Amino acid sequence: MTSNKVASGTRTQGILVVISGPSGVGKGTVCSALRKSAPELIYSVSATTRMPRTGEMEGVNYFFKSKEEFKQLIENEEMLEWAEYVGNYYGTPRKFVEDTLATGKDVILEIEVQGALKVKQKFPEGVFIFLMPPSLSELQNRLVTRGTDSAELIASRLSVARDEIALLEHYNYAVVNDQVENACSKIMAIITAEHCRRERLFPNISEWIDEVK
Repeated sequence: MTSNKVASGTRTQGILVVISGPSGVGKGTVCSALRKSAPELIYSVSATTRMPRTGEMEGVNYFFKSKEEFKQLIENEEMLEWAEYVGNYYGTPRKFVEDTLATGKDVILEIEVQGALKVKQKFPEGVFIFLMPPSLSELQNRLVTRGTDSAELIASRLSVARDEIALLEHYNYAVVNDQVENACSKIMAIITAEHCRRERLFPNISEWIDEVK
């Protein structure tokens, strides 16, 4: 379990942790496991213009917006990233992320690679983790095993995966998802280490120094 308080009890800024990787690598499975093992992590709630489905709650599953409201958010640069899919808009509201981080809580954002790179442009201080398959052949096996895609679509996803893996240089860390528990342990270790970075602790240390001058 991570701690976002220093010894004096002063609350520090939370960390935005962005997890992405190619389709089929297991992002959703790993993030679901993280939810259970580290409930203190807050998951970023997306905004959408589609209608709520049965059981979905405002601010829990999505922030539901009209198209006019969503376009206004885009105009005001209040979205970290956004995309249009099947006639509806989806995206990550900047306010939810920033307000949560300000309380000292860490935010997890699970997103595809292109979206992650957009987030990095607006939020370079985030921690960007690329979830890797053990190999491309294993990624192919996973795509085939889940049985949701045609052979043509699997081939297309593998081609895209090659291009996405080439973007690894834009990430801070790479975690191989060989086993879900191992991947979760490594991600939690990264978050713990990031909280120990000198740059994150320095403002509090400066306060301690000032107290004894």
